[in-house]
Amino acid sequence: MRPLIVQKFGGLSLATPDFIRAAARRVATLRATGTNVIAVVSAMGTATDALIQLAYSVSEKPNRRELDMLLSTGERVSMALFSMALSDALYELCPEAKAISFTGSQAGVLTDETHSNARIIDVKSIRVQDELNRGNVVILAGFQGVSPKTKEITTLGRGGTDVTAVALAAAFNASRCEILKEVPGILSADPKVVPNARPIKSMTHAELLDMTFWGAKVLHYRSVELAATHRVPIAVGLAHPTATFDISSFTTINSPSEVKLTTPSYENAAVFAVTSHSDVRLVRVTAASLLGGISTLTATLARQSLPAPQWLDVAMVNSKVEVLMTAPSELLEAQLAALRVNSEFTVDPQLRSTVTVTCQGSYTSGLIADFLQRLELKQIRPEKILPGALSVTFVVEASQRTESARILHNYST
Repeated sequence: MRPLIVQKFGGLSLATPDFIRAAARRVATLRATGTNVIAVVSAMGTATDALIQLAYSVSEKPNRRELDMLLSTGERVSMALFSMALSDALYELCPEAKAISFTGSQAGVLTDETHSNARIIDVKSIRVQDELNRGNVVILAGFQGVSPKTKEITTLGRGGTDVTAVALAAAFNASRCEILKEVPGILSADPKVVPNARPIKSMTHAELLDMTFWGAKVLHYRSVELAATHRVPIAVGLAHPTATFDISSFTTINSPSEVKLTTPSYENAAVFAVTSHSDVRLVRVTAASLLGGISTLTATLARQSLPAPQWLDVAMVNSKVEVLMTAPSELLEAQLAALRVNSEFTVDPQLRSTVTVTCQGSYTSGLIADFLQRLELKQIRPEKILPGALSVTFVVEASQRTESARILHNYST
């Protein structure tokens, strides 16, 4: 039985016909080694952004079902073009194999009924398995699925192609899931924010899950959660057409039993990476309890067919529930607009960011005080600290995000 590798290609790695041909040739080269391949593709370049702009140009409040129908076309374009290019490459490099593309619904990617941010509940892909049994290469449209309850097309939210790829790798017991992007692996910070960000060679699912939850954009945090649950090995690396394919240059992510500790020390404090959410909002809800506040907020959004945001912190303060939340920009704006028209909600005008240090010793050492002292020297006074087992998060003014990230990234004991 042939080994299987799932390869996910991000939008920028498919931005032009030349890039698509190069990516297809890469898949054909891998298939020629005797390995089965599922290629999961994103929409080309910034196609999703363009479709969102188009939707809002015809409607101030696009219907969420119709928005999913529209946005799912971006990946369908990619999968068809990729399949055409791959057919040519396979004819030259591995003529016994054929290429075939499937949408999420054709591939049996089953989701809940939530539009714009659906969750995968199962993968029942007889068609994909049949094609793999024939030795063919499957190209799958990421980011989308179908609800078995409503029979509607759904999308998984920003970064949803990562989730699709990991789900397929789990469903078919793949040797690994390769996330091929415009960056050469995972770095210790966003290089656009911290110029001296360093590459990370290997890490655990738990470490990456913490980083992605707190704003690292290299993978969607739900995909990492899925990988951790199903113990799917991940490799993240460069997909640029000029890049030499060498898995040894990738960042590898495995379960704790399969990876060495990233920090070769015992209980010494050490910074591993710095991540950030640039746009975090504080919403106050008139409610008698935390449950009442959260229930009111989620029900209000549901009536507008909007999913819940990513909760970062929830607290009861002066008879109001304060919710610190974030979401992809276009979704966050829609959520806030739905809340502002309801007198039960107040959206604080202050623009905030979070800056998170994934680190060793965050809660048992003097690390938090040291971080605060470094920030204080630059007149940065966080309004809130959110400690965790693998990280410590500071809530700061949005204007102080970049400087805070650089200070904490360059921390050394």
